[in-house]
Amino acid sequence: MEPWVKDYIWVIVLLPLIGAAFNGLVGFKLDKKVVSWVGCGTVGAAFAIGMVAFFSLLQLSPQHRHLTNHLYTWISVGKLKADAAFLVDPLSAIMILVVTGVGLVIHVYSVGYMAHDKSYWRFFSHLNLFIFFMLLLVLGDNLFLFFVGWEGVGLCSYLLIGFWYTEKYNAVCGMKAFIVNRIGDFGFIIGIFILFWAMAGRGVWTLNFMELQENAHLLADVKLWGVGVATLATLFFFVGAAGKSAQIPLYVWLPDAMAGPTPVSALIHAATMVTAGVYMIGRLNFLYLMAPATLTVVAVGGAATAILAASIGTVQNDIKRVLAYSTISQLGYMFMAMGVAAFSAGIFHLMTHAFFKALLFLGAGSVIHAMSDKKDMREMGGVRKRMPVTFWTFLVATLAITGIPGFAGFFSKDEILWMAASTPNPIFENLPSLLWIVGFLVAGLTAFYMFRLMFMTFFGECRADEHTKSHIHESPRAMTVPLVVLALFSVLGGYFGVPAILGGSNRIHNFLAPVFGGGGAGHALSPGVTLVSTAAKEGAAAVQGSHGLEVTLMVFSVIVVLAGIFVANFMYRKHPDYPARLADRFQRVYRAVLNKYYVDEFYHIVFTATLLRINAALAWFDDKVIDGIVNGVGWITRRFSSVNGVFDNLVIDGMVNGLAESTISAGGRLRKIQSGRIQTYLYYVLGGILIIVMIRLVV
Repeated sequence: MEPWVKDYIWVIVLLPLIGAAFNGLVGFKLDKKVVSWVGCGTVGAAFAIGMVAFFSLLQLSPQHRHLTNHLYTWISVGKLKADAAFLVDPLSAIMILVVTGVGLVIHVYSVGYMAHDKSYWRFFSHLNLFIFFMLLLVLGDNLFLFFVGWEGVGLCSYLLIGFWYTEKYNAVCGMKAFIVNRIGDFGFIIGIFILFWAMAGRGVWTLNFMELQENAHLLADVKLWGVGVATLATLFFFVGAAGKSAQIPLYVWLPDAMAGPTPVSALIHAATMVTAGVYMIGRLNFLYLMAPATLTVVAVGGAATAILAASIGTVQNDIKRVLAYSTISQLGYMFMAMGVAAFSAGIFHLMTHAFFKALLFLGAGSVIHAMSDKKDMREMGGVRKRMPVTFWTFLVATLAITGIPGFAGFFSKDEILWMAASTPNPIFENLPSLLWIVGFLVAGLTAFYMFRLMFMTFFGECRADEHTKSHIHESPRAMTVPLVVLALFSVLGGYFGVPAILGGSNRIHNFLAPVFGGGGAGHALSPGVTLVSTAAKEGAAAVQGSHGLEVTLMVFSVIVVLAGIFVANFMYRKHPDYPARLADRFQRVYRAVLNKYYVDEFYHIVFTATLLRINAALAWFDDKVIDGIVNGVGWITRRFSSVNGVFDNLVIDGMVNGLAESTISAGGRLRKIQSGRIQTYLYYVLGGILIIVMIRLVV
């Protein structure tokens, strides 16, 4: 018997849309309490139905853990058919709970944070719309619906990042996010076209996820431009993922997303947009398993992004910008997991990261709120004394993200490191070791920059001006209660995936096994899908390697985390003058890292400035050449018309007027003959007769 919730999955998606429409259309006329209840209530109701769907899945046997809610046929063109239908399986169920659960907490927090904003109603409308599109992305059972949600979250990011659009900087940051994501989305669209063309060529006219998975093996020998279609399509899909999930080279928009209100930063970085790329690879895992080359690109790209962003985060001074680069780095971790086909490990870290990263951003918002909107950590310090709830919850999130044993991040991060080190790569033999080394270094850098943030913000003496100092206070309960809830999950969230080596059963892997096949460990095979490389097939077995090695790697990762904390404590608590001396000694390196390796400047010179120059050249061509031709033709036409006018006036009109005047003159003379006297007419008649007679006689 199928669960009753199957027929109401559509409600999960619709509820946030109703909230967005209601607040967007009439919210400006209503009291803020009504706006709050509608905004939070619709997301809360969606979360409740999502929980029912989740527990309904648990009641089903693993091979039947999927619920499809078909509404109607959306697209029907020739043999192509796409339904408006929603799919709940273990993967989408986890994503529903993350999106609506963390989203609900952020909505509640926003009630306090945005309480005095004049566009309160508009903020909640956009926030609800963001949740709607993310749920559409997560629940859509085909690539068409998925892509609508994919584009929708991009639109909402533009609206929310530039929410305070009256300031030019905020509007520019919103446009930057929108444009950079359009670059990635272009690649994603090409991937869809390639996949559709290839499947249609094999008689499968669909982009439904489950049907694609069943028929993916048909693409094993299909090539385009000499490259396997699976490899080509997944590479283009990864371009889209690099845009949405801020991977090299399309990560530059995410730090500027900090221009939006802090709840927006939390929503984008923790629960919605940036997780879309990771989810996409997980959803299309059966295609990526057929493309070892693409998986290698994903893993290397993720590792490079993780180390690059982590190094930049070590010297940033804006509290939200540090967290932004932290998000980019952690996303790199997730992509590294997906690149070694440890899909469930990547999704596990996505989930735990949502808890502690949302908490970090909301905690930062609480500090900014207390510091009269100051974001520079150099003006902070000592705020823990007046903000105990914010401090302790922020500390929990910091311990979680750094991977301290017992906290959520420890379980998910160390599993990724273990998978990266123990999964053979079919293309580069030494890649597992290199991936582990990068992950190991990133773990140390993460501990350093997060405790640097802690010490600069919460410890020591406050460095703000007296006016700001006098206003430092704990945030209202609407903001602190969500912090406590997220702190709880930042601890407990990791216990869903306790590995066997620590006495656990890794429940999240078992739950996701029907989607990823074999739990998504190593290069685990999905039903009906085979890997091209034999070496890749051996990955799952390799993951079951030495428990001793796993424990050793775990101990090393904890040691490097403790080392990072020790260095941060030494530099920012014990010897606070040391960072300035170190920066002065290595000035060039420091400036390069502080300026984000000048990547934005490089993009500006190579792309933005070049496009502006092309634009200026086209403007000159349009002004001087195109307009010159048009104006020249106009001038010639005017001159010809002028000459034609003179000819018309002097010749044509002269002839017409002359004929008229001659006629009038002749008429005037002939008129004199008509005297009206009969005697005169008789004389004319007689005279005429006389003339005729004389002519006759002569002739």
